[in-house]
Amino acid sequence: MIKRILVLAVAITFSGCAELQKVVNTVSQSGVLSQAQIGNGLRQALDNGIKNQVSKLTAADGFYKNELVKILLPKELQAVNDGLRKIGLGSVANEGIKALNRAAEDAVKTATPIFVNAVKDITFADAKNILLGEQNAATSYLLSKTNSALYNKFNPVIKNSFGKVGADKIWSDLINKYNRIPFVNKVNPDLTDYVTTQALKGVFTMIEVEEKGIRQKVGLRNTALLKQVFALQDNR
Repeated sequence: MIKRILVLAVAITFSGCAELQKVVNTVSQSGVLSQAQIGNGLRQALDNGIKNQVSKLTAADGFYKNELVKILLPKELQAVNDGLRKIGLGSVANEGIKALNRAAEDAVKTATPIFVNAVKDITFADAKNILLGEQNAATSYLLSKTNSALYNKFNPVIKNSFGKVGADKIWSDLINKYNRIPFVNKVNPDLTDYVTTQALKGVFTMIEVEEKGIRQKVGLRNTALLKQVFALQDNR
């Protein structure tokens, strides 16, 4: 009986030591990191999202050939798309979709500093909880804190980009062609609002891609701070 108790005690001791070592490791790492330092690490991750992922959206076909963020027609314009294709104007409809994506690509190129400043200015209320949260927790937090302000800054950029890439004329012609089809309901949606919303969604999608990558792949942690901060997540 005494022997069995001793064996059990030894097992508990070793189990406890392993658990204790894990706690010690975590404390030794987290003890030197303040909320501010963790917040800076999260900002670096979001900055990487802009540098490594959002920048891809500014290239030709950055939206149009990226299935994660490609801007499709809004519900109100599906009828336009279907109607034009029925009368043999499928290529014209395709040009209309491409024009929406071109406007987003041009706008993101112009507005990238908006996102950089938004990340720089963001204050993490509880950085450690965000770090130890979901795989997209930092991106979601940025979205919740900045989306309205970013929309207001981004909308006029999109409107200007519509004119620069000729999307406004393309869609004016498309809608006029569609509205001349007999017996259709006339349409004239606010495309600037729609593309602004979709472009912002695309930007946050790509930032999220980078955040998840940093959380899952040690090799993407390209600064000492990123390595130190996200090691806390690994050891939770």
